Amino acid sequence: MSKITFIFCAVICCFLTLSYAEEKPLTVGRAVKEITLTGYTRSNSSITVSSEVSGKVIRVNYDVGQTIEKKPFYEIDPTFIGFEVSTTKQSIKKLDTTLKQMSSRVDYLKKEFKRMDKLHKGDRATEVKRDAAKEEYEQARFEFETVKLEKAMLKIKQKELQERKNRHKVFAPEGWIVTQKIVENNEIINFNTPLARVADYRNLVIPLAVSAEEYESIKRLAESFDASLENKKITSKINWVNPEFDEKSRKLNIELGLTGYEGPRRGGLRFSLPIKIPSEGMLVPKAAIINRYENPRVKTKKTGKIVPVLILGQANGNVTIADNRQLEIGEELFPAEIKASAAE
Repeated sequence: MSKITFIFCAVICCFLTLSYAEEKPLTVGRAVKEITLTGYTRSNSSITVSSEVSGKVIRVNYDVGQTIEKKPFYEIDPTFIGFEVSTTKQSIKKLDTTLKQMSSRVDYLKKEFKRMDKLHKGDRATEVKRDAAKEEYEQARFEFETVKLEKAMLKIKQKELQERKNRHKVFAPEGWIVTQKIVENNEIINFNTPLARVADYRNLVIPLAVSAEEYESIKRLAESFDASLENKKITSKINWVNPEFDEKSRKLNIELGLTGYEGPRRGGLRFSLPIKIPSEGMLVPKAAIINRYENPRVKTKKTGKIVPVLILGQANGNVTIADNRQLEIGEELFPAEIKASAAE
């Protein structure tokens, strides 16, 4: 290669370096370290299914691991409450017949009273007969109203009994999964007896305990951020943060939720979230490191001073150096190629 060609290539490289430096300043930053938060999936919520009535279990329609559908979970023998409902229904029918009879009698006595009142006004009937007809009519009307109230009370009782009968069929939230079955078929249960546990696995969540630095790092991510579940890429988001501080672990409890997840719906799936948290030292671009004769240095744009540095590690085009009082966070550096050319 001729000397002219060499000089031409050197000039081009220097020009490209200067252009790159103008486009993307090389600055001192805070050192960070990459860690991975891990957790395991849980159900979104879990409840205990209990009985509101006592009696004998005559049918159980679901087993552990099955998804709740429209059918009731437990069915309790409704025989005795059914008798009460039937008896009340018949009593209401009997009162309906009584009311028809009384209504007919009230109408008759009303006409009789009007007739006696007309005769009294024409001096053809005594006041005693008129008052007797009025009293009989009023008493019949009061009895009629009393029976109507009695019927209304029986109607309320019928609704109450029907509600109690309905509670002999114990339902669980549709779409939830049975995780524990406590009571089996043919067992006798009492009021408020726990029957089973069901959980909502339609939306999986991941509980985590994180430090303040880890929480701040997660907050800096987008509203929905990338993570992995069983080594498959997924997206996640923060559901809630418990502000209560755990004095023993010195951590905050948070819950993450999965977004747009279509995989298996169960607990125990391994969740991983890589994040960056502050670390000791400073972070400088590798392009700013002058590393001649194993003597790493950087040159600052602010003062033009060459500062020796101690390299602790490097990754992704950046170098982690030990804390240096001669450098400030955010300070711009010269590219190493420029310094090397100037030194020559």
